[in-house]
Amino acid sequence: MAVPTSKAELLTAITTAFEKLMTDLAKVRPNHARQVTMKGHANGTTMSPADLVAYLVGWNELVLKWLDRDDRGEPVDYPETGFKWNQLGLLAQKFYSDCSTVQWHELLARLQEANAGLIATITVLSDEELYGGAWYGKWTKGRMIQFNTSSAYANARARIRAATLKLDRD
Repeated sequence: MAVPTSKAELLTAITTAFEKLMTDLAKVRPNHARQVTMKGHANGTTMSPADLVAYLVGWNELVLKWLDRDDRGEPVDYPETGFKWNQLGLLAQKFYSDCSTVQWHELLARLQEANAGLIATITVLSDEELYGGAWYGKWTKGRMIQFNTSSAYANARARIRAATLKLDRD
């Protein structure tokens, strides 16, 4: 799919990727959700399907935080307070830890809730607000959202499909 350049394209990209991801996540058996079967987001680490969903929840909630702070005219601390862009592996580990005791079905529900929040937020924005100028560095608001939603969902889907195949063989 091409990189979205309008609100309509962004919403389509997010919705399509999310639906496909949720279809694949539904195939993960709850008793396999915490089995560490995938390469983690930091070099030399591993993760479980639940960690992967925690990562997506973390980023989706973070984007919502960015958008909320921006809407209120408050400064946004990218990527997150206490983390720099070269510490994304540590941020991933924080996301895993934050959700380490959350049950699989609750984690999926939290991801759906965060995604719904993003869709609702994007829906009220204009094409100009999303793509009319740089928001962070050279990136538009729409592109920053896309990096952390539809692109992340597609990457997660590839990981979860491979993990599901491995878990089913074990």
